[in-house]
Amino acid sequence: MSEDLANFIDHTLLSPEATSADITRHCAEAAEHKLFAVCVNPIFVRQAVKELSACDVTVVTVIGFPLGANLTDIKIAEAQRAVSEGAEELDMVMNISALKEGNYDYVLAEIKSIVKVANQRLVKVIIECDLLSNEEKIEATNLVLQSGAGMVKTCTGFVKNGNGATVEDVQLMREIIGSDHLKIKASGGIKDAKKARALIEAGADRIGTSSSIAIIQAEMITAVAS
Repeated sequence: MSEDLANFIDHTLLSPEATSADITRHCAEAAEHKLFAVCVNPIFVRQAVKELSACDVTVVTVIGFPLGANLTDIKIAEAQRAVSEGAEELDMVMNISALKEGNYDYVLAEIKSIVKVANQRLVKVIIECDLLSNEEKIEATNLVLQSGAGMVKTCTGFVKNGNGATVEDVQLMREIIGSDHLKIKASGGIKDAKKARALIEAGADRIGTSSSIAIIQAEMITAVAS
């Protein structure tokens, strides 16, 4: 059971005070527990790629993180550099201000520009559900559907007092997506296996969490006890 859950997890370390030693430990944890991916800040992409070169753990980094308010050309430059250093997936933050202003052409064009630079690597678009109304979540998900990105992602986890990933938001996204290829990454405030599994049951294809090891270890204890 724990191995199955491990296959869904992006082991995330996006703390501003993370050090190179932290990244080494983080990558070792992901390799040991056979987690799907590590997600690190752009400055650590090259290190993570090197640390994980002998295993199948995917290296993910973030673009326009955590606010999404960078100019498009800066996001493009971030994505180009990340790809050149070996990142296999890009988690970009949607321009939330543009979305709220109804500037949907801008939002869509920006996502498409990152998808193009990614050159067939998976792009996940963080729509920051904690800052959106249900109507805005619907519009944001529809824009991601049109963009060619591969996943829509709930949250950065950086919104103060936010709810983070919720079953209701994942269910809403799944309803909007329907039979389309677009997948869902639930991220933000996922601290235990019960919540992770509830999100997967609701339709999440990936779980982003900094509590990966605690979740996996709790799963192992549960499996032994049963």
